[in-house]
Amino acid sequence: MARNQRDELVFVPLGGVGEIGMNMAAYGFGPERRRKWIVVDCGVTFGGPDLPGIELIMANPEFLEENADDVLALVLTHSHEDHYGAVLDLWPVFDRPVYATPFTAAMLAAKRAGDGIVENVDITIMEPGKPFTVGPFTIEAINVAHSIPESNSLLITTPVGRVLHTGDWKFDPTPVMGRPTNIARLQEIGTDTALPLALVCDSTNAMKEGESPSEAEIADSLVKLISEAPHRVAVTTFASNVGRVVSIARAAHKAGREVVMSGRSLHRIMGIARELGMLEGLPTLHDQDAYKSIARDKCVLICTGSQGEARAAIARIARGDHPVIDLNAGDRMIFSSWAIPGNEREVIDIQNRLIDKGVEVITRDDALVHVTGHPRREELRRLYSWVKPQVLVPVHGEAMHLEAHAKLGREQGIPNVCEARNGDLVRLFPEPLAFPAEVRTGELYLDGLVLCTPEESGVKGRRRLSFGGMIIVSLCVNANGQVVSGPDMVLEGLPETEDESLTELVSDTVASVIRSMPPKRRGNTEVLNSALFKAIRGEVNAFWGRKPNVSVFVHRV
Repeated sequence: MARNQRDELVFVPLGGVGEIGMNMAAYGFGPERRRKWIVVDCGVTFGGPDLPGIELIMANPEFLEENADDVLALVLTHSHEDHYGAVLDLWPVFDRPVYATPFTAAMLAAKRAGDGIVENVDITIMEPGKPFTVGPFTIEAINVAHSIPESNSLLITTPVGRVLHTGDWKFDPTPVMGRPTNIARLQEIGTDTALPLALVCDSTNAMKEGESPSEAEIADSLVKLISEAPHRVAVTTFASNVGRVVSIARAAHKAGREVVMSGRSLHRIMGIARELGMLEGLPTLHDQDAYKSIARDKCVLICTGSQGEARAAIARIARGDHPVIDLNAGDRMIFSSWAIPGNEREVIDIQNRLIDKGVEVITRDDALVHVTGHPRREELRRLYSWVKPQVLVPVHGEAMHLEAHAKLGREQGIPNVCEARNGDLVRLFPEPLAFPAEVRTGELYLDGLVLCTPEESGVKGRRRLSFGGMIIVSLCVNANGQVVSGPDMVLEGLPETEDESLTELVSDTVASVIRSMPPKRRGNTEVLNSALFKAIRGEVNAFWGRKPNVSVFVHRV
């Protein structure tokens, strides 16, 4: 479809629109072939059991690389992994400034130091309420409440229109840390009618009616649960949720207990918060070495591992292989978190191990111990009524969240609701319109230390190996077809019983093929290789009911 060469404001989601996490968005301004771009957020999501060996997944920045000369900057809304976790992997190649608050900048520096990352990025500190200019864009960070310090929405202004990119947010009048959402500024945006406004908005809780509970309510609940516990209390939460850690520490202090922290990421993030003056007046947070010196009924442990990470503190405690910390029958374990989709099985496994030890496990199904930092439907309605958007683009969610948010926007009378997915191009102004699959997008996998595309990763082969095991056969034949060495065999991942052995079955199959072939045909390595491959795979499948991965190496000597 041909479009006039005129100034347009467009939105291109590269990640986070159609899935949870991996948030990355581009805003372009100018004529179609001469646009300038800014990028908002650069996050990761986590590889699940369907991607063996893959730790992190991030948006493929191919589209930005094709337009690298016109990419001006990256602006970070906050420092959760799903919004900033890919910055040090993807952004150094662009050599453009990164705008962030002091806390997010410190988190990036700590990540770089802790992970030994050589690449660096140029950080420019931004302050909420103080607009700054990047090319044709004027950007203002607006403070919003969320489950990490210094979260912001972004008001992006261009000559043809404005965008309020909400990032992650909620209305919390009584946050434990930081300032509440700047409602007055949001209301001011709605009274400014000089330029039309598009709302690119968080959809994570768009299926839930009402309002998200305040963090202060969680704090009150924690006081009760810790005070009533007869023995030790352990709490696991997101390490980045500084406000929740503060609530736990204060609840422990009210109950006359000492606080012990275990987990590298927890120490790193709380250290940043302390350096920035966010923990003034907080009771002492002891290192795990103090754990055994504190009486059982005077101890509260805060530990990492709320997502079931195998190497995190609570997983090691549950397995009984933590070098310092253990929990005993009668102790209380509080999961002050929720399992990110894909992590449920690992979290449940840890909970079951603790229950088998006699530990009392409390989750958000049992008490008010966690609330997300995202808006529910009533909060979305209030935001619509204040900022009065002419365009709504639901983001940050899977298909069901995006659809529910779009339906709510239409019910509330927003004139233009654009349902987008990663790779779509949405013209916001003038004349809002979505162009599906306009931009090449995809994923990159972090496989150990290697950043690669899904096709390059070898994951398909790993899946096959995990399902069918592996058989390797190697032998040498001479020109007369005589076997002069081997066969040598390796079997991995196949069942072996006392009564019947697959190793013997493969050995007998190889011997049978060799006996059945005339020497001249055996001398043809390709023919012998093919015959052995088909026979081994067929015989094992007949015995086992599965086709293994078979590799045969016939060498001519």
